[in-house]
Amino acid sequence: MTTLNPAQRVRSSRWLSLAMLVLLHATFWLGIDHLWARPLLLAHLGLFIIWQPLWRSETHLSWGNSLFILGVSLTALTWLNWWLLAFWVAGLFALVGARAFSFYARWQRIYHLLVMAYLLAVLLLHITPHLFGLPAFDEVTRNLMTVALPLMLLVMALIPVEREKPDAVQSLDFFYVLLLFTLLTVLVLGTLAFMTLNRVEYLDALLRTLFLIAVALFILGALWHADIGPFGLQTSFSRYVLSIGTPLEAWLKQLAEDAQRDNSPREFLESATEHMIELPWMVGMAWVSAEGHGTLGSASPHRVELADEDLHLTLFTRHSVGPSVLLHMRLLVQVLGNFYQAKRREQRLREMTRQQAIYETGARLTHDLKNMLQSLFALASIAQNEPAKAQPILQQQLPVLSQRIETLLSKLKAPTSETESREVELTAWWEGLCRRYEHREIEWRLTGGGERTSVSIPAAMFDCVADNLIENALNKRLREPALRIQVSLDANTRSLHVSDDGSAIPAGYAQKLLRTVVPSEDGLGVGLYQASRWAQQNHYKLQLQENQPGKVTFELAPQQA
Repeated sequence: MTTLNPAQRVRSSRWLSLAMLVLLHATFWLGIDHLWARPLLLAHLGLFIIWQPLWRSETHLSWGNSLFILGVSLTALTWLNWWLLAFWVAGLFALVGARAFSFYARWQRIYHLLVMAYLLAVLLLHITPHLFGLPAFDEVTRNLMTVALPLMLLVMALIPVEREKPDAVQSLDFFYVLLLFTLLTVLVLGTLAFMTLNRVEYLDALLRTLFLIAVALFILGALWHADIGPFGLQTSFSRYVLSIGTPLEAWLKQLAEDAQRDNSPREFLESATEHMIELPWMVGMAWVSAEGHGTLGSASPHRVELADEDLHLTLFTRHSVGPSVLLHMRLLVQVLGNFYQAKRREQRLREMTRQQAIYETGARLTHDLKNMLQSLFALASIAQNEPAKAQPILQQQLPVLSQRIETLLSKLKAPTSETESREVELTAWWEGLCRRYEHREIEWRLTGGGERTSVSIPAAMFDCVADNLIENALNKRLREPALRIQVSLDANTRSLHVSDDGSAIPAGYAQKLLRTVVPSEDGLGVGLYQASRWAQQNHYKLQLQENQPGKVTFELAPQQA
């Protein structure tokens, strides 16, 4: 079977509908009692089924449906009368009218409006006079069928075929169909009521009925847009249409609960599809995604395949799916896909967070190892250059180094253990820091704490910050031999200061320091950046308090609330 492109589909639909109207016009022109009237109407019905405004263009009717439509058509043609034709033309008017304003293209709308005008003229000026037995309209209807309406059909044939936008969807709204059909029925029956009760002419009765319908529509429109609180028609209708307790509302509620409960995208898909299969029109489904695949329920001849990014679903329904239900199912799949993609993003974010934590822990351990190796190098230098002084210093520093090595090994075995968050008493930590660097010519100063204090601090973070600041100052002393280094601790405020009287840090480095990695000959910036991030995680702040020649001070202090 050859597949038509959008332009060919629009053109074929135009000519099918026009040929259908020509056959209907020929039937009325010949008369319903003519020999060819019923064959023409049967051909008209065949073109109507091919045109099929009730189904999608790619839908194929089954043998059962085809036989049913053929039986109904033959039965109607057997008892053909003006009432049946009035019902049929009113139905055609409602079907065309429900689709007329769903087209984006201007000429498409004009064509359908002319079709509506043609059907309305046939109903009111040809069928209804015959229906009510009005011989005075014979000449009017003859001129109408011979001159006016054929000219209208010719104009419709000359209207250019305009291609629709790719996203145009001409779905049939049965609410509009019912409303238009009801209006035409009220118009015809109201005209008959005026003619019977008030004994007036047909045109007078028709105008009275049109006037009453216009007034009723004006009042309904005013009530629809009136701001009268919960008693407005728009509010009542919206409350009726959007009533809660429907299967869709229950599924959306369950979907939100599954999204909160299930962390894995696959678990979420399995839970959501299990509840989706409980919808009344569903009998089975199959899904395929990057997380795997699954099947639920049973298969049926009616299947719909939908996709949302990498999530592909095949839905099996009890009956054939119309345009409105298909749009409804696409909305459900889109909602499911949005929740599924959100779950995948959450999983990727957790993985990135875990990798970031591993990276930061590894970076801190690397700098701890570097600081410890620098201490070992200093001790080795003392032992090599000054053997007489080395013995007491080694006896004092080796236990401290052994403890630091043990701590570092425990971190390497379990980076996420509680070692990094362990808190110790502030004065004890200060004494250990002084012992580690007592041979490095550093001035130590403790204020506000007396001999002992009950204040506790995160020891691992303070060690990391202090080691990085002191080692950077010692490296600076290699370039500036007369450099004086001072380390002070305020026990009351839990603030640590490391300062020197050397040259100031260049302005370009000072702005980036502690905020990002700063390249330097002796590594200044990498360790401080990691130490600053660790301090933030422990609600502390590491900052360059002073930066001027003769006074460069770094401060580690609790963040202000």
